[in-house]
Amino acid sequence: MTLVFISTIMVIVLAVALHYEVLTHLAEKHFKRAWPSRLLLPVGVIIVIMTHVIEVWLFAFLYYFLLPLENTGEVIGEFSNTVLDCAYFSFVNYTSLGYGDIVPVGHIRFTAGSEALTGLVLIAWTASFTYLQMQQLVHYKNKK
Repeated sequence: MTLVFISTIMVIVLAVALHYEVLTHLAEKHFKRAWPSRLLLPVGVIIVIMTHVIEVWLFAFLYYFLLPLENTGEVIGEFSNTVLDCAYFSFVNYTSLGYGDIVPVGHIRFTAGSEALTGLVLIAWTASFTYLQMQQLVHYKNKK
């Protein structure tokens, strides 16, 4: 359980730090460019979506390395512990989609639940950030 707990916390910290760095870069550099606003926001959104994908893959690799170890738990259902199965499981958890076709059992449930909470927070952070950037772009455009 200790390994699952510590490695999960480390991946959460890494995902949050990555998210912070990307959003900070977007706010300080990307949205200050002299591009048309019709281009700034979509490119920014694509960058953030790709950041979410990277964060999902961080958790996917955590599952991939933890699941073969003893006493970490398992995932039951149509799951063969390939990297792609772990990525699918991670996407389902991160987005809180929860198809239910594969289910964590044992200590790995802590990681799955923590990923769902992390995904919820980071997606909400992205939504509020995007809203604020859109508000600033519209405000700036209306001042001209």
